[in-house]
Amino acid sequence: MQVSALIRTAVVIGGIMCVLAVSFVPSFGDSEFPVNSARLDPYKPFKFVVVWDGKPVAGLTKVSALKRTTTVVSNRRGTDSSAIHLSPGQTAYVPIVLERGRTHAGEFERWANKVASVQGDAAVSLKDFRKDIMIQLLNEAGQLVMAFKVYRCWPSEYVALGDLDARNDSAPATESLTLQCEGWERDTSITEPTELAR
Repeated sequence: MQVSALIRTAVVIGGIMCVLAVSFVPSFGDSEFPVNSARLDPYKPFKFVVVWDGKPVAGLTKVSALKRTTTVVSNRRGTDSSAIHLSPGQTAYVPIVLERGRTHAGEFERWANKVASVQGDAAVSLKDFRKDIMIQLLNEAGQLVMAFKVYRCWPSEYVALGDLDARNDSAPATESLTLQCEGWERDTSITEPTELAR
């Protein structure tokens, strides 16, 4: 979408003041939707898929935000002015929480049992308790528009059965899995698809 602006400039020509109007189109950097230039709306957050072990995870209703924070390190030499120099320090990736309605699907439980088990430490799996996962965002028509690779995830919290409440009969029973990770990046091989008219 192009946004035009109008600049009015007053000049004096031969003792007569004239107002000049000049129209221009400002540049906003990258186009928001280079393939589908008629699209105005950002993508919605309600269509998504999470993939691990090469398969989509069934029944997901919610995935928490992908977020990272970098520590700010301050420094000041004795000969500096009173201003403090700031530089980036260590970066931490916020855990990702997956939630779904409780069914007989067992992916959450099997993965969580690789980290902790009532059978004792000998029952945990040091070899394969970490997984790389993929979080895919879909548009309203179900087309894949963007994907993020999340590296070296492992479950630090598993809720096998969420709160039960006899007063609220409309909400499903839930289970959730909290994943620690060591980084994520957008998969740049996934590009904007052409949106088709029906």
